[in-house]
Formats: sequence, C-alpha cells, structure tokens
Amino acid sequence: MDADDILKHHSAGNKDFLQVSLRQVNLSEICLAGINLGQADLSGTNLSGASLYRANLSEAILEQAILWRADLREALLIWACLSKACLIRVRLTKADLHRANLTEADLRVADLRYADLSNTNLEGADLRYADLTGANLAGANLSKADLTGANLSKADLYNVSMTKAILSRTDLRHTDLSCINLDEVDLGDAYLSDAALPDSILYRAG
Repeated sequence: MDADDILKHHSAGNKDFLQVSLRQVNLSEICLAGINLGQADLSGTNLSGASLYRANLSEAILEQAILWRADLREALLIWACLSKACLIRVRLTKADLHRANLTEADLRVADLRYADLSNTNLEGADLRYADLTGANLAGANLSKADLTGANLSKADLYNVSMTKAILSRTDLRHTDLSCINLDEVDLGDAYLSDAALPDSILYRAG
C-alpha cells in the first residue's frame, strides 16, 4: 500500500488501516485526521507536515519515522514505538503517549502541552526547548534526556527517573520534585520558583 492508496481510501471515508504495513512510505503533507493506524508498521515512514489530528496510532511502530511539524494533537499513541524518530516541532497537545517508547527520539521544540506521557520511556531523548506545560510524566523515564530550555511548569513529575538528565535553563516552576533523585541531574540555571524540592537539594542550597 502506498500514499495514493491511503488517500483514496481515506477520502472515500475508510479510516480503518489496522496493522497495515507502510514502511518507508512518503506520507508527507497529507491529511489523515482521525485515521486508525493501530499496530501499523510505519518504520522509517515520512510523515513530515502530515495531519494526524485525533488519529489512532496505538501500538504502531514508528521507529526512525520522520514526523517533523506533524499534527498529532489529541492522537492516541499508547504503547507506540517511536524510538529514534524525528519529532522536531511536532504538535502533540493533549496526545496520549502512555507507555510509548521514545528512546533517543528528537523532540526539539515539540509541543507536548497537557500530553499524557505517563510511564513513557524517554531515555536519551532530545527535548531541548520542548513545551511540556501541564504534561503528565508520572512514572516516565527521562534518564539521560536533554531538557535544556524546556518548559515543564505544572507538569506531573511523580516518580520520574531523571538519572543524568540535563535540565539546564529548564522551567520547573510549580512542579513537585520532592520524590525525585536529582543527585546526578544537571540543574544548571533551572527555573525552580515555587517548585517542591527534595531535601538533598535544599540542604545543598542552604
């Protein structure tokens, strides 16, 4: 199945493409809003600028896929594999990425406001200048992630793993960091106004 087949069926009202294989297909700049691509294989697929608003991509394989500037607002990506995917400037506002695999994904300047990233694996991800305002990151793995300049204000960071993460100039205002081990975290110039900090940080600051 190629891009023309997808567009033909989608424009005819067929939005169910469960378990379809679209490896390395060029689907850039096309509108697939509301499509069901659950468990689909989209490895290496080019979805740059594509509209996937409210799409179902649960358990889909998007390893090394290109999603630059794609619209994934309110999309379902539960258990999806996005390892090493290019998600620069992607729009994921209110998307559900519960338990997704985003290891080493490029999420620079991504819009993740109010997204559900609970129990998501973001180890080694590049989140520089991403907007995670109000996002649910409870139980997420952010070990070795680069969050330089990212906005995590009002995010839920309960039980997050941040071993060797970089939080330089990160906005952490109004967050609860009290239960997080920050001993190996780079907090250089992080904004911590009204943040609840662990006792070890408060002790060092005092």
